[in-house]
Amino acid sequence: MLELTARDSAMLNGELGEGAAFAMRIVAATAHVMNAQRLIDISSAHIDGCLYHGSVSLDFVERFLASGARVAVPTTLNVGSLDLIHPELYRGKADTACAAKRLMDAHIELGCEATFTCAPYQLKHRPRTGDQIAWAESNAIVFANSVLGARTSRYGDFLDLAAAITGRVPYAGLHVTENRAARIVLEAPDLTGSSRRDACFAALGFLLGLKAGATVAAITGLPADTTEDELKSLGAAAASSGSVALFHAVGITPEARTLDEALQGTEPEQTIIVSEADLVAIHRMWNKAPANEPLAAISLGTPHFSVDEFRTLAALFDRYDGPLRCDFYVNTSRFVLWQIEEEGLAQQLNARSVQIVVDTCTYITPVMKQISGLVMTNSGKWAHYAPANIGVTVAFGSMTECVRSAFEGKVCIDELVD
Repeated sequence: MLELTARDSAMLNGELGEGAAFAMRIVAATAHVMNAQRLIDISSAHIDGCLYHGSVSLDFVERFLASGARVAVPTTLNVGSLDLIHPELYRGKADTACAAKRLMDAHIELGCEATFTCAPYQLKHRPRTGDQIAWAESNAIVFANSVLGARTSRYGDFLDLAAAITGRVPYAGLHVTENRAARIVLEAPDLTGSSRRDACFAALGFLLGLKAGATVAAITGLPADTTEDELKSLGAAAASSGSVALFHAVGITPEARTLDEALQGTEPEQTIIVSEADLVAIHRMWNKAPANEPLAAISLGTPHFSVDEFRTLAALFDRYDGPLRCDFYVNTSRFVLWQIEEEGLAQQLNARSVQIVVDTCTYITPVMKQISGLVMTNSGKWAHYAPANIGVTVAFGSMTECVRSAFEGKVCIDELVD
């Protein structure tokens, strides 16, 4: 039976307003489904529901607004359906754009921060190891749990906002220490000297999702200098191909100083040895486009590009003279955009015809001018979802290969050997 505090009961009984009561009913019902015996406080929330999927999305939020409800904890927002800083990029229906903007604005009226990013972990303030949070958005969930060591279950649309308004979540799932133990081990190949490291991390993550599903895995053998951006790419791909919400990178992530720590002293149920050939197979799966098909565009930044990735991209552009031979898009947050504007990177890339997109992403919003032909990416998540979402044919490569391809007007991928 679910034990409620006096404040929980007050919310549920409507003493703190109809909106809080509605939100608490959602949280309490979820707790019953998860067999949680109590609720716990959260220190922050991240909302996925500001992406417009139809009138029900807006109706839900406006019900809270009408009741006078507001979020009870610091709450960030995931991508919406529009780039509010560059609204001229939107190529969809005007009535959809109007409703999408209203949905984004309505969340701000509830007290959420106008972050509009799928990478809230790149913001100035981010959760610390052990913090209990309620984050939605699959890549943000896996990054928070794995790389930051914060604790969140997989929260989706509607439940995420209910948690933010009540400040409470069920004490179940990955909020509980015992449930965070790795049950399988994935032995990675040596990626240290790879010239395609970013592409390899994406492929490794995609393979992890296929093998693990929702099971927590410990990954051994990753390079000691593995970056947050590489872990971001790995986690996003794993959450796309499976339901991965937590992985442990042994010797790298905070709950995996050793393999035994990641396993919490138990024996793994399964050990999976990954070869370079396995990663090559994933790369080839993402590159089934017809030969000699023209390259329409490049799309990077799914999840959102970091400042470090922009620095790398600018350095790659410095290797080439002349114009781009296809459209080039980079998705990022307005927070990162402001930083790269201060460094002059945004202006430098804009001068080379790079279109920076904020607040949304090119695989969910009609902003790309040309999708007839191949669209190339270094993102496993983009490669997985874009064909169904926007009807493109995908080519996949490293960031280096994407830049080279953009200047040559055709897909240029280093020979894949297995």
